[in-house]
Amino acid sequence: MTTPEAAGRVTLRTEAGVAWITFDRPAARNAMTWAMYEQLSGICQQLQQDHSVRVAVFRGAGGQAFVAGTDIEQFLAFKSGDDGVAYERRIEAGIVEMCSLPMPTVAVVEGFAVGGGLLLATCCDFRLATPDAQFGVPIARTLGNCLSLENLARLRSAWGPQRMRRMLMLAELLGAPEALACGYLHAVAEPAELDAATGKLVQQLAALAPVTQRVSKAGLQRLQMHEVPPEGSGDDLIRAAYGSADFAEGVSAFVGKRRPAWKGC
Repeated sequence: MTTPEAAGRVTLRTEAGVAWITFDRPAARNAMTWAMYEQLSGICQQLQQDHSVRVAVFRGAGGQAFVAGTDIEQFLAFKSGDDGVAYERRIEAGIVEMCSLPMPTVAVVEGFAVGGGLLLATCCDFRLATPDAQFGVPIARTLGNCLSLENLARLRSAWGPQRMRRMLMLAELLGAPEALACGYLHAVAEPAELDAATGKLVQQLAALAPVTQRVSKAGLQRLQMHEVPPEGSGDDLIRAAYGSADFAEGVSAFVGKRRPAWKGC
């Protein structure tokens, strides 16, 4: 029988407009169990409806890993390639939920963000990491499986095609300096300074126009999956921004030479 501690958990704490989500299974480097994926899905659904949350921060417990992929023991039940297709579709549904969160999201990475953990970090809009952080998908030397095309597209957009070849075909783990140099990381901070760096970024994000952030994020998501979008496919986002009370407030504040009071609507 699997104990709650062995199954792990994903927790949510909301404070002062910031949601703090923790992947809590440090004994297994926060490798995701089915139960944790279900909890993450529930949290994402909750955050979709919580308009008081301005920023969501994702972090792994224990200081040794963000998330070290999916718990490999769960793959022992797989009998055919169809099991793999079902698994990838299940993961894709969860990834879409996380990527589609309307507020800015931040991943705080200490140690490993590999496999599914790399995908979860890549879902976030901004990433902070410690100097020892490592990123990769070393399945060519471990499981011998593959990623879905949707996730390949996400990772290619974030890292570039050649770095993805190194991760997937050479099973390389890339370090924080390279991740920072290629733009994947927003910043690198020493462990003792990571909380302060996270707090600073959260404050910067929370002070800005949430409607602009929301529609810009949605537009970037669409472009990531469709490099040449159909004409007019972003009109709904434009209407949402220009038709918002925040836009009217922004114009009024700019003309009146005062700071805008953003409401997120």
